Amino acid sequence: MTRGGADKDTEDPERRCVVTGEVQPKAGLVRFVLSPEGVVFPDLASKLPGRGIWVTAERDTIAKAAAKGLFARAAKAPATAPEGLVDLVEAGLAKRVVELISLVRKSGRSVCGFEKVKDWLADGRAKVLLQASDGSERGKGKLWTPEGGRWFGCLTSNELGQAFGRDSVVHAALAAGGLTKRVVEEAAKLNGLRKVNGGQSAGKD
Repeated sequence: MTRGGADKDTEDPERRCVVTGEVQPKAGLVRFVLSPEGVVFPDLASKLPGRGIWVTAERDTIAKAAAKGLFARAAKAPATAPEGLVDLVEAGLAKRVVELISLVRKSGRSVCGFEKVKDWLADGRAKVLLQASDGSERGKGKLWTPEGGRWFGCLTSNELGQAFGRDSVVHAALAAGGLTKRVVEEAAKLNGLRKVNGGQSAGKD
């Protein structure tokens, strides 16, 4: 089982990345639009009006799109990428992931804390394992990626704590169903922006 990423679902709508030229499911891309003034703006919810410009959800790829003027070329119109565009995307994705996890928590489909998470993993209830990027590697290594599930370490303990209404959280787990699929999709994008772990396996599989 690899860390991060999302399964390619052939039923998902696909779009072409303006940087790599690759066609892939929208779940792995970030949509951008131009404001009336021609400023590039990330449309993380993919709901804003206007022609969408799609870029693979990776830090270097988005930075290249901004540096090489690829937004203007794709839009066939003048386009200005604001300074710090990649950081803006990263911050927006982190906020979305935290908010989604919070909604999953409120629906009763999540737990946090080492022992509770371990129990969920042992019982097969966990679909997603979440571990803080700044947590103890020794402690994190004692847990494992759910079989057929996902591991994500793209949030800090403070960010993960916000999702659970606490000061900090290192270990959390989500059950299948509900908004968990959306958490996986958004967290996979955030992984690409934060380059978390390069797809290594979590603890013991």
